[in-house]
Amino acid sequence: MAFWRANERAITVISVLAGSLVLWEFATRVSHVPQFLLPAPSVVIAELFKAPGLYAVNSLATLRVTLTGFGLAVVLGILLAVAIVHSRIMEHSLYTLLVALNSLPKVALAPLFVIWLGTGSPSKTTVAVTIAIFPIVIDTALGLRSIEPDVMNMAKVMRASRWQILRRIRFPHALPAMFAGMKVAISLALVGTIVGEFVAGGEGLGSAILAAQGTFDTAQVFACIVLLGVLGTILFYTIDFLERRLMPWHHSQRLLVIPGE
Repeated sequence: MAFWRANERAITVISVLAGSLVLWEFATRVSHVPQFLLPAPSVVIAELFKAPGLYAVNSLATLRVTLTGFGLAVVLGILLAVAIVHSRIMEHSLYTLLVALNSLPKVALAPLFVIWLGTGSPSKTTVAVTIAIFPIVIDTALGLRSIEPDVMNMAKVMRASRWQILRRIRFPHALPAMFAGMKVAISLALVGTIVGEFVAGGEGLGSAILAAQGTFDTAQVFACIVLLGVLGTILFYTIDFLERRLMPWHHSQRLLVIPGE
C-alpha cells in the first residue's frame, strides 16, 4: 500500500498507456484493418526494434531542440511578463505584439526562420520558442498580479523596493501560475520542434515521419508518433514532478494528500 501511494501517479500513467496499447492491438485484430492503414502495436514495436539506434538518435535530436526552445521560452517569457506587469507602455505594446504573434500560424512562419537561420537547430528552436512563449507570458503575468492589496500595502509601508517586492512577494505567489503555463508550454515546444523539423528537415522525429511518408511506411510513421507521445508524457510529468517538489506548501499539492495520513 505504501508503494502504491508513493508511485500512484507513475503507475496510473503506465497503466493507462499499457491499456491503450492493448485496446489498440485488440481493435486491429478484430476489425482486420489492413496494416498499411493502421498497424497493430506489435508491428509498431517490431519496427522500433528494427533500428533502435536510428530512432534513439532522432528522439534525442527532437528532445534537445524541444528542451532548448522550452528553456528559452521560460526565460524570455518571465522577463516579458515582468516588463508587462511593471510598465503600462510595455503592457500595451508587448501584449498586443504577443497576441498578434500567437494568432499567426507557425507553419507559415517556419519557412521564414529557415531562410533567416538555415536548416539547422536554430530555426527549429525559434519555432518552438514562438509557440511555447505565449502561455508562459500570460500565466506568469497573471500570477505576478495576483497579489492581495493588503500585502502590497504592507510592503509599501515597510519601504520595500520594487526588486524586493518582485523577489519576495510576487514571484512566490506567481509560482503556481508559472508552472501551469510551463505545463502547457512544454507540450507546445514539442509541437513547435516537429513543425520546424517538417519544414527544415535534417534529423529528428519530424524528419523521420516525412521520410516514412515518402515511402508510405505507415509502421515507421506510427513508431515516430508513439515515441513523440512518450516524450510528451515524460516532459509533462517532469514539470509536474518539479511543481510538486518546489511547491509542497500550495493547496493544490496538499489536496493530493489523503486526509488523516
